[in-house]
Amino acid sequence: MLTLLDHNLWFPPPSGALQDPEGLLAVGGDLSPQRLLLAYQMGIFPWFEQEQPILWWSPNPRAVIAPDQLHISRSLAKLVRRHRYKLTLNTAFEQVIHACRSLREHQEGTWITAEIEQAYCQLHQQGHAHSVEVWQEDRLVAGLYGINLGTIFCGESMFHLVDNGSKLAMLGLCQHFQRYGGKLIDCQLPNPHLMSLGVTTWPRTRFLHTLKQRQQEQLMQGCWQSGELILCEK
Repeated sequence: MLTLLDHNLWFPPPSGALQDPEGLLAVGGDLSPQRLLLAYQMGIFPWFEQEQPILWWSPNPRAVIAPDQLHISRSLAKLVRRHRYKLTLNTAFEQVIHACRSLREHQEGTWITAEIEQAYCQLHQQGHAHSVEVWQEDRLVAGLYGINLGTIFCGESMFHLVDNGSKLAMLGLCQHFQRYGGKLIDCQLPNPHLMSLGVTTWPRTRFLHTLKQRQQEQLMQGCWQSGELILCEK
């Protein structure tokens, strides 16, 4: 049964999510940093379009990948060796989320509303949301952003303006996150692009159990300090 949220800070158990549409759990509430963090801690995320109320989801199955399981294609490996692009961490969060929003609005419509953009920028300012940027000289050509919970990174969205740009950002995230003790990246919903990178699916019960454990763990100090990311060539 779909739950209607009020202004109190709570969510129903994810096990109560609908099967059709798959994973829809609740509607309403707000996008305050406190509610968003509670949602991610419970394995829930917001996903809705401009004219809709706030919709909250916890799908079954869940798309995930361990950082060391990323599939590196020949074209991606070649791109890394050519050193054509520079990767950075947390140097242009606002630009990344705005690019994710703008490109999807132009191409197919977007769930990244102005309200969502503002809310995640607040989470970034509070140290909970992080971004990876891909630069071609001074031009931002790809990137991704998401939320960190212990040794889990909850990916939200990515964009690219050049071939393999978002894959390069994902590689940068995986290598850096693993280097600092990261164990799992939550990709929420499977799609062909993610599956080509090695993303797999877990039953929701397994994901929630792992989330509960991993968010209590700590990354090595300095993981999210802004600066350049150096890729390891494989």
